Amino acid sequence: MIKYREILRLHAQEVSQRGIASSCAHSRNTISEVLKRAKKHGISWPLEQDMSDQELQELLYPEKSAESGFRRMPDVEHVHKELAKSGVTLSLLWDEYCISCRSNKEIPYSYRQFCRFYHKYATKTKATMRIKRKPGELLEVDWAGQKMYIKDNVTGEDIPAYIFVATLPCSQYAYVEAFLSMGIENWIKAHIHAFQFYGGVTRIVVPDNLKTGVVKASRSEPIINRVYQEMAEHYNTTIIPARVRHPKDKPSAEGTVGNVSTWIIASLRNQKFFSITELNQAIQEKLMELNTKPFQKKKGNRQTAFLEEEKFALMPLPVSQYEIATWKKATVQYDYHIHLDQMYYSVPYDYISHQVDVRQTGSIVEVFFKNFRIASHKRLNGEAGQTSTNADHMPDKHKQFINYNQDYVLEWAGASGSHILTTVKSILASYKTEKQGLKSCLGLMKLADKHSIVYGNLKVSHHRS
Repeated sequence: MIKYREILRLHAQEVSQRGIASSCAHSRNTISEVLKRAKKHGISWPLEQDMSDQELQELLYPEKSAESGFRRMPDVEHVHKELAKSGVTLSLLWDEYCISCRSNKEIPYSYRQFCRFYHKYATKTKATMRIKRKPGELLEVDWAGQKMYIKDNVTGEDIPAYIFVATLPCSQYAYVEAFLSMGIENWIKAHIHAFQFYGGVTRIVVPDNLKTGVVKASRSEPIINRVYQEMAEHYNTTIIPARVRHPKDKPSAEGTVGNVSTWIIASLRNQKFFSITELNQAIQEKLMELNTKPFQKKKGNRQTAFLEEEKFALMPLPVSQYEIATWKKATVQYDYHIHLDQMYYSVPYDYISHQVDVRQTGSIVEVFFKNFRIASHKRLNGEAGQTSTNADHMPDKHKQFINYNQDYVLEWAGASGSHILTTVKSILASYKTEKQGLKSCLGLMKLADKHSIVYGNLKVSHHRS
């Protein structure tokens, strides 16, 4: 049997088709065919945890199952028409489909595959349907179009504050918070605070195609900001951006933004705030009023609807909160270190002159080359110029200097000659920190090594002064 699961896994790890063919013992034509079908049917790694190999094969080759009569294809046009009727859901229609199949001694598709067939039909025909949201399924997020302002105590200047809005479509329960910028760190922080506010996580998060979270907007394959995607993986949720100029993709957020504009922003228009904390305290009070305001057409309010109908369906929060990371690019220098925020971190010397990706949090620095982690260090803080060096990253010739200090360097310089000793003393005196001076001296020792001055045993073969 073709190893579909392994092919997709290796492809996700950027293994070449030749490499996949070799690993799976299949022809390159087979690998190419499987990957083309996976792309065509929107199947990518990682797969859903409970998906069997048989289900995966049927998703890749739905026409074979239909032709063999092994499973009966659902009537997607019928499904679409029935969904327009009050109270009808995909779950109900799948139950009816299963009963019909079994009465005719046919085998039905699983609920997940049933939904896939319908959504593929709806997307292809641009069919629209009345959306009935499942509890705990979606969180819609956006920045409100209107800004609020904080008054500068000294200059009297109005400083803009940007309003983040999150909504659970099922219960309409909202979360609102003000930030001083719409940068990625605040965008991530807003999501973390929203998850904490709800006490759980939805399976899908639907943002607008704003540049903060979506690097490249696309109808089929939008590119998600790397940090945003990382946060989603930490909380085990999925980011599915709304399509460009399609407000119906997140009607709840659009509607809640309007309510926030009226109930919160407009109602606080005559108040003055002198800090973001003060503004957010006022926002939270108004948010409580909005969430407890009675519905007009049914009993209860947003808060009671959330507690009774949706909170139970949320996925649990992870044990630890996501630590916001930043990504940067760096080039490995000839001393096998990268320069990051005025600090130096080592990587294996094999990567000298290569460009690497650096992930940095408040506590750790990780270095990646082609998505593989090649180094990890505790983040250095304090005085600039500090160095973190892992001995395993060093060439063998350099490992003898792991424990070298100023006394060792001066002893070496004295054995090398008076001129070198004078130079070394001058180098050490010219730097604010000993580590910086020692680093320059190490360069001098490497130069001496290149010209055959032996310093391992403090003897000199030539060039002695």
